[in-house]
Amino acid sequence: MNTPIALDADQAHARLHELTVIDVRTPGEYVSGHLPGSLNIPLDQIRRALSEIRRATERGDVLVVCASGARSAGACELLAEQGIPAATLSGGTSAWAAAGHDLQRPVACDTRAKWSMERQVRLTAGTVVLLGLLLGLLVHPAFQLLSAGIAGGLVFSALTNTCGMAVLLAKLPHNRPRATDLAATLTALRHR
Repeated sequence: MNTPIALDADQAHARLHELTVIDVRTPGEYVSGHLPGSLNIPLDQIRRALSEIRRATERGDVLVVCASGARSAGACELLAEQGIPAATLSGGTSAWAAAGHDLQRPVACDTRAKWSMERQVRLTAGTVVLLGLLLGLLVHPAFQLLSAGIAGGLVFSALTNTCGMAVLLAKLPHNRPRATDLAATLTALRHR
């Protein structure tokens, strides 16, 4: 299996007009700001879009994007297993914005600030660790196992470049303010 090609923010910006950009974040993250012209196909639905993504590669290069680059690298590996070449954006939309490039936001979307998945994971993990320590001191020492479990999960997450907590958090209603209309997205992908 080939390592996916990674473009930095400036390389992707220079080629944006010729790339088909697929954003694999949750719909909530997508509406908080995405690369101009990108299509939202959440990572958990990418398998359903394989035939259209394969057709898109016949017309040009595909760039897969997420918040930090981890989910898009995973998506590129999945695509490579299916014989579909795709590049990933190094550092994701965070690097894109840090390089001074604009993120597109739908005008009619909920204007409340959306937290990135990474920030939600940090908040949740930190809260559970503190809760485990506090309950371990005040109620029973066995509650410290909560903190140990989160620590073990973070180590596992780093070693495998996966995040079970992010998968669970992605299912919460605030991360899915609207269902992705995969059929409409695939139609848009087909007509690019």
